[in-house]
Amino acid sequence: MSEKKVISEFELLLIANHIIQEHDDYIDGMRAESVEEKEDVLVFKGHYFLDENGLPTANTTAVFNMFKYLAHHLSKEFTLEKQ
Repeated sequence: MSEKKVISEFELLLIANHIIQEHDDYIDGMRAESVEEKEDVLVFKGHYFLDENGLPTANTTAVFNMFKYLAHHLSKEFTLEKQ
């Protein structure tokens, strides 16, 4: 297996948000706002489209699935640079 590329959080978010916007399941306003690395897995966070009571909506599932997709694909390729 090849080594992962070390990347800044800013650069990784640019890549992730480009992937989100090009994806078939993109929803207007969906974007990754932060990323951290936990045990070699990239964890993306952003707006989850919760309702006024803080409960999930149909869009919440779509966002969760998109962030899971990003984690699955980008964790293989990148690691965050140490700060």
